Amino acid sequence: MPTFYDARGNIYAVASPAEVRGLGLEVPADAAQAALLRQDWAPGAVEALCGWGGQAPAREGKHHRSDGLLVGPFQAQAPFDLLIVNTDGTLAERSGNGLTIFAQALTEQGLMPVQGACLLRVHHDQAGGLSPLATAVEPAQVEGQPGFWLDLGTPAFGPAAVAAQGVGEAELNGRPLSHVAVLSSLNAAWRHSQFVRIGNPHCVTLVDEAALLPSNAQMDEPAVASGLTRIAFAPPVGTGEPCAAGVNLQWATRVAPGHLQARVFERGEGPTASSGTSASAVACAAWRVGWVEAGEVRVSMPGGTAPIRLVAWEGELQSVHLFGAARRQS
Repeated sequence: MPTFYDARGNIYAVASPAEVRGLGLEVPADAAQAALLRQDWAPGAVEALCGWGGQAPAREGKHHRSDGLLVGPFQAQAPFDLLIVNTDGTLAERSGNGLTIFAQALTEQGLMPVQGACLLRVHHDQAGGLSPLATAVEPAQVEGQPGFWLDLGTPAFGPAAVAAQGVGEAELNGRPLSHVAVLSSLNAAWRHSQFVRIGNPHCVTLVDEAALLPSNAQMDEPAVASGLTRIAFAPPVGTGEPCAAGVNLQWATRVAPGHLQARVFERGEGPTASSGTSASAVACAAWRVGWVEAGEVRVSMPGGTAPIRLVAWEGELQSVHLFGAARRQS
């Protein structure tokens, strides 16, 4: 049986390759090969390991107990390889909460270094993305809470960063943004979007007030859900418009200096309580239009608030860091 962990309401199941093989699924011993052959085993693993297992569903609107499956480690010492499997059976390039959970699982297994950074390498089969995508993870405490700082590297901005096609131009605070017509057709207030790549692709839509943020319940309404799925999911579930490989969607607004509120609709999953890389993308997009300064930024989502650290030099973001903590579910 897998172990389930919660990071700000984002829940992942964690299973070793051996545990997946125990289901009769052929997972290669090499993580790169496992990613290339994921269609042979990933859907079956999600069905077997991410379901409710006879329990009554406790998460409204969720067909699975978890938001995904983490498979790994593929070796007994660092650096550690893993795969992040979405509940639709596809692979993700990076998940901030997922990597936080995986680091916590490694800690409980006695594999995570007590001090210093440890590399976690995510293998995937997403076209155009670097694989494996490495993230340096270091144990830390923030406001007395033990967890991990994740170094997500240097963000890239604009349509080219996420291979977006057919998007228009927009402007906010004199800063260039994108207009994604398929988004604004769902809500006319969703006209100002910033594409961000932090290993995986994001489209952050900036709105003037919290009332314009979609709630998770609203994103589950059939008309809205079908429209967002067409945008966020890659074919054949989505349309690949504007991004052929799909894109994670976020909405964000300012609530106080250095404090943002956000909602998330994930590629391959749908509305989620929180997402670490989404929170990081939101902080980067807000910095880009002058809503926040470099340094400490907080991003609040339904599942909790993510501390983000932005490092800038001479007007450019050099790196983005995410703090996360996870706990084992009973």
